[in-house]
Amino acid sequence: MELSELDFALPEELIAQAPVEPRGASRLLLLPRSGGASRHLRFDDLPDLLAPGDLLVLNDSRVIPARLIGRKSSGGRVEVLLVEPAGAVPPGEPARWLAMAQASKPIRVGTAIDFEGLGAEVVRVDGEGFYEVRFDRDEAGLAGALERVGRIPLPPYIRRAADAGDRARYQTVVAREPGSVAAPTAGLHFTPELLARLESRGVARATVTLHVGPGTFLPVRTSRLEEHRMHSERYEVPEETCRAFDATRRRGGRVVAVGTTSVRTLESAFAPEGLTAGPGRTGIFILPGHAFRAVDGLLTNFHLPRSTLLALVCAFGGTERVLPAYREAVSARYRFFSYGDAMAIL
Repeated sequence: MELSELDFALPEELIAQAPVEPRGASRLLLLPRSGGASRHLRFDDLPDLLAPGDLLVLNDSRVIPARLIGRKSSGGRVEVLLVEPAGAVPPGEPARWLAMAQASKPIRVGTAIDFEGLGAEVVRVDGEGFYEVRFDRDEAGLAGALERVGRIPLPPYIRRAADAGDRARYQTVVAREPGSVAAPTAGLHFTPELLARLESRGVARATVTLHVGPGTFLPVRTSRLEEHRMHSERYEVPEETCRAFDATRRRGGRVVAVGTTSVRTLESAFAPEGLTAGPGRTGIFILPGHAFRAVDGLLTNFHLPRSTLLALVCAFGGTERVLPAYREAVSARYRFFSYGDAMAIL
């Protein structure tokens, strides 16, 4: 499949620069998977679209303040985006993280960086903008320092600096496990009140954890989608989620994934005998033609053109239906991307 097949025209003013208030007031475009006309709804109409016995699966990963601005000993500015720990280290040992970094001059092994009192040294250059960084404190000390000097890593298409409000609004209400460098954005629409309404309707809820990293947000740089290499990301499927999944299948309910990260986790952890509990890593790239085994419905935001996320949505809903729905959303002035509106394919 050619990358150009995943293109669409998007006016810049439709790229949401801030979340809609209050949380949950977003619009929702419903696209029936089996055919038929789309419908324009509000996100809080969701309980009417799901049936008793359905299962919602949300990603409970929590965004960390992973964006760091520092200075090299020479005075040069360095911007770093932490990606994930670079392996287990004993308690008390300096924390080591894989990171993406950029500076006006090349960053070399041995480069010392100061992030407003948090010290670090580059210990490995991986290429393509990736580095391994060793900090001057252990993981517990680093977590505290990030709360002080780290910034919420808003995507580059949000053309403003992150503010105090983003610390709350760029997290889902189910966020629990710290580790993501971008939000699982479909979950941003849910409120405790909406979750309670869904529960009272008999819609079950479960979580998985996929720590969002470069595998989710890096652009495709090849003309053919099949040639793109996904970076792997960490995930975990709890035992109770497997039990909820099995119970849903037995009663004939639908498994509805909230966001592309939940889809990738469920499809990666599915085996012939069912969903497999435990930790893992996935570099799965879901393209049109993928045979979905674990997911029956999808709630998702509107994604960047020519992206792996749009490829996944087209794989689930059909390119011939999803791309016209995107054009319809543009005409109807939906808000796009992380802080934008939502789509349901059911």
